This record gives sequence, structure tokens and C-alpha cells, in this order.
Amino acid sequence: QAQLVESGGGSVQAGGSLRLSCTASEFAIEPYSMAWFRRAPGKEREGVASIDQSVGYRYADSVKGRFTISASYTQNTLYLQMNSLKPEDTAMYYCAAARYGRGSLNSYVYNKWGQGTQVTVSS
Repeated sequence: QAQLVESGGGSVQAGGSLRLSCTASEFAIEPYSMAWFRRAPGKEREGVASIDQSVGYRYADSVKGRFTISASYTQNTLYLQMNSLKPEDTAMYYCAAARYGRGSLNSYVYNKWGQGTQVTVSS
């Protein structure tokens, strides 16, 4: 059964950095759109960043210049480097995969999801 497993979350102070990882099993991520989403308490799920071989990279305006999405296709792993973290980045972060996602940041496009990893940024 296809699986996505996130890791790397934690608690940091504002201005700090974290690197999230998402390892896929039972399918190869290279042909897929891969993305990071987040959901903060009381808020809707938000697309953060995506990577797709045909369309490249997309970022939410709120993270542009601070977050970088990347992938290792040999390791079958997706990454999210998060720098200059702010308290408003606090959320549960999820990775997701879509076979024909075209790098969308809309969650309805994605049909494979991880369980999430918590990121907490204190001021």
C-alpha cells in the first residue's frame, strides 16, 4: 500500500529553521506532483509548496523567499527547508502526491497523504 511518512517537525524559536522530510513507499514520486500542505488550529488547510517535473516549483505567497521545496528521486523523498520561521508558520505539515497534479496547491487534486508532522514556532 502506497505510503507517505513525514518527519523533521519540532519546536523552534522565531527566526529558526527546520527541514521536513517525506519518504514515499510502494510508488516512485518522480512522475507525481508532490506538495506540502499545512493546517493551523482553527484554519483551513493551506498549500505551501509544490514540485512537478513538468511545471517546476510553486510557493504560497506567505512562504516565498523563506521555504524551499526539493526532492531526491533516488531516495524517493520530498523535502521542505523552512528558514526564518515565524509564529504564524505553526501548523501540522502534510506531504501529498498527485499523479497528474500539475503542481497545484489545491488539496482536492491530491489523493495520497501522509499523517503529518507538527511544527511549532514560538515568539
